[in-house]
Amino acid sequence: MADVLPEAFLRAVADGFPADFLTREPSELQEYGRDWTRVHSPAPSAVAFPRTTDEVARLLTLCNQYRVPVVPSGGRTGLAAGAVAARGELVLSLQRMNRMEPVELLGNTVRVQAGAVTEAVHRHCAEHGLTWPVDFASKGSSQVGGNIATNAGGVKVIRYGLTRQWVLGLQVVTAQGQVLELNGALEKNNTGADLRQLFIGSEGTLGIITEATLKLTPLPGKQDVFLFAVPDVAAVLRLFREARRAPLLLSAYEFFTDKCLARVQRHRKLRSPFDAPSGCYVLMEAEGKDAAEVEGWLGSLFERGLVTDGTMAQSPSQASELWALRESISESLSATGLPHKNDVSLPVANLEAFCSEMDAVFGERYPGWEIALFGHIGDGNLHINIMKPEAMEKAEFLAHTKKADPTMFELVRKHGGSISAEHGIGLLKKDYLAFSRSPAELEMLRTLKRALDPNNILNPGKILDVC
Repeated sequence: MADVLPEAFLRAVADGFPADFLTREPSELQEYGRDWTRVHSPAPSAVAFPRTTDEVARLLTLCNQYRVPVVPSGGRTGLAAGAVAARGELVLSLQRMNRMEPVELLGNTVRVQAGAVTEAVHRHCAEHGLTWPVDFASKGSSQVGGNIATNAGGVKVIRYGLTRQWVLGLQVVTAQGQVLELNGALEKNNTGADLRQLFIGSEGTLGIITEATLKLTPLPGKQDVFLFAVPDVAAVLRLFREARRAPLLLSAYEFFTDKCLARVQRHRKLRSPFDAPSGCYVLMEAEGKDAAEVEGWLGSLFERGLVTDGTMAQSPSQASELWALRESISESLSATGLPHKNDVSLPVANLEAFCSEMDAVFGERYPGWEIALFGHIGDGNLHINIMKPEAMEKAEFLAHTKKADPTMFELVRKHGGSISAEHGIGLLKKDYLAFSRSPAELEMLRTLKRALDPNNILNPGKILDVC
């Protein structure tokens, strides 16, 4: 793959697009050529900043003609190196495409461009008592197009499901520059295979999402936020069983270990509401059905020894402080060390057995190493972070974790799980995709890629190889 863009291609771009459309400025190449991973060094040839779908279509027509590889770029908050341009690719940034149309109040929908920031969409819809219920720590910088392209999860999946359940229609540009309008604002459309779903979760390898019609739902009622201290992961799961039977409508059930809290306190200087330390913490957000019933249920947790301490937010600011302990974890782990991340999911019923066997794997593979666990226990999603020992060189650390990953993924497969719950495959998980997909599935995915992108220009090398 060439590191230098063809001169004829550059002339065509200069002649057909605004003067500020393309940059080759080194600092911007570094900024837009990477995501939140730090394993691969960014090395793009240029960055393009379209403002319209027409500009995306004309650019991709040229890229296909001149065989210029393209890496689509949103908020670059991914953790699988799906937005990394490490081999001279052209980065296509959607950040200027951030228009949001008025909310359609009869159908409860809104159409937005792919570069609209997730939190901005939330604010846009909240004025009408509605929300797009895709929510996660990076909502202040993640973009709708990236959310859809990775089928993002987040903290509210237990109540609302994944991103794909909240996308009615898509506008997509193919590798050949053809613009597709898929499903519009239709709730029902029984006219054959749903092509829209091909592009949701495909990480920009099959087409570039430029606009989306989002399905909205009423803002939830008053949400109570609790933080509980429990001794270990087994206790986290016992409490979850009780929460499922509680007089509550769960919106989020998150957990993190003491190792995560220590890193957050070191980086963000946030204060724990508890005097005594604990092995694990559970952050729960829920809509109470009956105040007296909820109060009685909370009291029973202490009586039965299911929690060792707990607190309930008494104001929106206190709720934000409790959420900050959870939502600052990824940032704090990266800021205070080098984590090797694994984002896995299991059937909720298999979590306890998996976690027990996982402890044995850690004890064998990483004796004395710091393991920071957190995740969305309510939907079976664990984030496993192995922290590089300070005295160990980065190359040696990555070699150790690469050797151990197959053991971890074999355990995931044994328990019917997935090697990637919500961050996708990108470059980091590509070698292990066979732990979650059968040979027949992998060949079908390659067939789709060859059919839709025969010249392999769209995010080449991500998810799987087609050669």
